[in-house]
Amino acid sequence: MPSLTFPKKLMLLGSGELGKELAIAAQRLGQTVIAVDRYANAPAMQVADAWEVISMLDGEALARIVAQHQPDLIVPEVEAIRTEKLQEFERQGITVIPTAQATDLTMNRDRIRDLAHGELGLRTARYGYASSLAEYQALSAELGFPNVVKPVMSSSGKGQSVVRSPQEVKPAWDYAMAGSRGDAQRVIVEEFIDFELEITLLTIRQWQGPTLFCPAIGHRQERGDYQESWQPCGLSPAQEQQAQAMARQVTDALGGAGLFGVEFFITPDEVIFSELSPRPHDTGMVTLVSQNLNEFELHLRAILGLPIPAIEQLGPSASSVILSPGEIQAVGFTGLAEALTEPGVDLRLFGKPDARPYRRMGVALARGSSTNQARQKANRAAAQISVIKLIDSGVSLAPSPQPLSHKGERGSDPSPLLHPMEKGLGDRVGLS
Repeated sequence: MPSLTFPKKLMLLGSGELGKELAIAAQRLGQTVIAVDRYANAPAMQVADAWEVISMLDGEALARIVAQHQPDLIVPEVEAIRTEKLQEFERQGITVIPTAQATDLTMNRDRIRDLAHGELGLRTARYGYASSLAEYQALSAELGFPNVVKPVMSSSGKGQSVVRSPQEVKPAWDYAMAGSRGDAQRVIVEEFIDFELEITLLTIRQWQGPTLFCPAIGHRQERGDYQESWQPCGLSPAQEQQAQAMARQVTDALGGAGLFGVEFFITPDEVIFSELSPRPHDTGMVTLVSQNLNEFELHLRAILGLPIPAIEQLGPSASSVILSPGEIQAVGFTGLAEALTEPGVDLRLFGKPDARPYRRMGVALARGSSTNQARQKANRAAAQISVIKLIDSGVSLAPSPQPLSHKGERGSDPSPLLHPMEKGLGDRVGLS
């Protein structure tokens, strides 16, 4: 556990929108933040004390900036990191969050699945691994169709597909390889779970003190990436207790401290472990309006060893993402005034320096008298925002692949937006 003398110097490895909110939380408590990412002007760099642009898969570059800045804590925020270097830093006396070993285990889907299912015996989808197209074809035949294929290392759903027939296997393999991050050219192939609800259970492990949980968060995905989330999500007490027991079991095995995003499939009969991230979770951005302490503040308190007296849910709340319609080099927005007209609505625009199709550029947040009302308000607010291309002092609308322009209700049939291999991936929970 780090000493309780402050300020601490935190080095964020990954500086996207989640890192930005963590940096803001750290700044509010007077900590020093060094933001690191592979591109300049990343969101967290805009609010950090210092920043570095390197490939975090370059072990020598990592060692150089750690030696230069001498952080007290290294806080990974992305998957593509040379994790064996983290173990060296830990041996030097630097605290790695949650631990260097836990970070190494959770950066790849195969390692965390082997821990959860193989060692701990948690219920998961049936699965296997493939390192070649031929292995994937054989595994698909064994698991049957439909199945779900994911790179063992990727972010924001990149490379994920639902594969419904043998004819779709090769395109899905190619798509997975294109979306893979890091060195691994390997996929995990899972049986298709016909779930009623997909949830994230934010689980907070403290250096000293009990493991804590936020109320479960429901979420809906397209293209393997989150589109909206809501809290509370209507789990029964028995389902919530089962999810908490499984989350506690796997996070205890990983050790260390911090907030973990633990994902589950909920069926009428089962709670099924899906994935785990050892850091704040994108679906947890709803906590920016739904809780007295949001997920970033909770993560910060846990890693610094500060107390968390209570986690209070403030009422039905939701988030809805704002996506880019295409390639944009000079990013702007319209519709903010319209989106913020409705009471109980707020926005976070991330400040990403450029955009590409479906890149997450912001999120709309809303509170309501019910979860459905909060979701509708968040979706309406997101629909008001257009991501545009700035030209000199004027603006011109970038081409928008319909219906992603947010002109209609976000709960409508998402299938026209999906890559041909992605239809049906996590889009079964719509507004009622």
